[in-house]
Amino acid sequence: MQIFGKLAAVIAALFVSMTVSAATIQFTATLSGAAEATPNNSPGIGSALITIDDIARTMNVNATFSGLTGTTTAAHIHCCTTTPAAGMIGVATTTPNFTGFPTGVTSGTYNQTFDMNLTTSYNAAFITANGGTTLGAFNALLTGLNQERAYFNIHSSTFGGGEIRGFLAPVPLPAAAWLFVSGIAGLAVLRRKQAK
Repeated sequence: MQIFGKLAAVIAALFVSMTVSAATIQFTATLSGAAEATPNNSPGIGSALITIDDIARTMNVNATFSGLTGTTTAAHIHCCTTTPAAGMIGVATTTPNFTGFPTGVTSGTYNQTFDMNLTTSYNAAFITANGGTTLGAFNALLTGLNQERAYFNIHSSTFGGGEIRGFLAPVPLPAAAWLFVSGIAGLAVLRRKQAK
């Protein structure tokens, strides 16, 4: 009986240490005109994958888009809406555009990593609104991403307010994490049965 308790404690400690050192969190969005705050009939589509390292405080932005009716003028992340997956809010990341994001095109790809310790990675107004520090801004952005209150928006010459956008949602935990949780639950059941 004690062996199950010790085994569960060891497994839990290993899992906690893995999650502390493996600090990447991913968020994804499908971008469309229908997802804009004022929906439009753009045939444009896109996807965004945001990978956050919450220890190093970096953010990788990986995006693909095509079929826009106008040419790109800006792209960034807006945060944090009042309601998850709905509404509009100001820009959180650098304005008017992610550094190096392709402008003047109707399709493209983008992959860039940002140091979120730097003020240049944010809209200055977002830093001010979140305690005046990059740490406050980073924590607010991460909270907004986790709560699906942040969206990726691509603006174009046709749709100045945004041609395609999508709310970013956390990527589900890998199957291994679910197996771990199931294993711990199974050990708990076995322990209870043996205690009877």
